[in-house]
Amino acid sequence: MTISHTNDNAGARLAAILWPADETQARLLRGAVLAVFGTLILYASAKVNVPMWPVPMSMQTFAVMVLAMAYGFRLGTATILLYLLEGALGLPVFANTPERGIGLAYMAGPTGGYLAGFVVCAAVVGWLADRGWDRNLGMILIAYALGTAAIFGLGIAWLSVLIGLDKALTAGLVPFIPGAVLKIALAAGLMSAIWRILDKRAR
Repeated sequence: MTISHTNDNAGARLAAILWPADETQARLLRGAVLAVFGTLILYASAKVNVPMWPVPMSMQTFAVMVLAMAYGFRLGTATILLYLLEGALGLPVFANTPERGIGLAYMAGPTGGYLAGFVVCAAVVGWLADRGWDRNLGMILIAYALGTAAIFGLGIAWLSVLIGLDKALTAGLVPFIPGAVLKIALAAGLMSAIWRILDKRAR
């Protein structure tokens, strides 16, 4: 099996290699299918509850990081925006929905900043992936750390408006640091492993 490592102007780096598309119409179809598929992954990851010290964690930020690096800036960001649109329209795609509400009311709640951070994370990680940061483990780790910082930065900023900065840091950042570090490592390891497999098959 021969895999061609062609660049793709639509910004879908890994996606373009796994699903080559030369014509504009084919790229649009690929983008639409992958965006919907990505939202399904995000939905599933939001419902996963992994036991973790000191608090359980979902796999949603893991999914955001992997999708962003696999899809690139344009498709990765568009996928996250589509996912947020689904949630805004009332679909129970977020964590703890519909138990804790749905739609815009949920998005304006304590997790609203983190959801906005998903978009920034996808943009940052996807932009770096388009510039070759998806091939080196060290660079992948840095990209994912920056993306995670964006999620927590916006999350804490909005949460501090609701409950104050001290409580926001105590409740919305500190307990989640171990899980965030683990997810960065897992996502980086997965992306690095995928590229190693593709490189071997391309030889």
